Amino acid sequence: MKEKRSIYAEAKMLIRKPAKLVFDAFIDPLKTKNFWFTKGSDKLEENKKVTWEWEMYGVSATIVVKEIIPDKKIVIEWDDPPATVEFEFDQLNSDSTYVTITESGLDLTGDELLAKIKDSTGGFTTVLDGLKAYLEHDINLNLIADKFPDKITDENYA
Repeated sequence: MKEKRSIYAEAKMLIRKPAKLVFDAFIDPLKTKNFWFTKGSDKLEENKKVTWEWEMYGVSATIVVKEIIPDKKIVIEWDDPPATVEFEFDQLNSDSTYVTITESGLDLTGDELLAKIKDSTGGFTTVLDGLKAYLEHDINLNLIADKFPDKITDENYA
């Protein structure tokens, strides 16, 4: 049984593709860059540290891969203090996967906690929207670059 988390951010989306394809889109940075970050240092593997970059904003995140269950689950840790992000892939039938992204372990309180939950939920929803467009329609909507146009620091994205 799954542990109950009282404080977390969550986003969910049905992707009309098999779980293996959806899972691989998060594992392989050459695919992930089409709907989330612009550059990843390597494929995700258990116990590996990987850097993800959002070049247009001049920011990056180092993540630690905690767990991988092929085609079912990815668990990473990121931020300081560290938070846990779980990506779950529930194959509903041969052509549909329900993806849930949950961020927990948020070490904040009050307004800071509410702002973090709001930002994470909105951010992961944008990631899932971009994933859906990319996998189902082979379109890169540039959602991440267009989310905060006033914060773009790279002239290639302006």
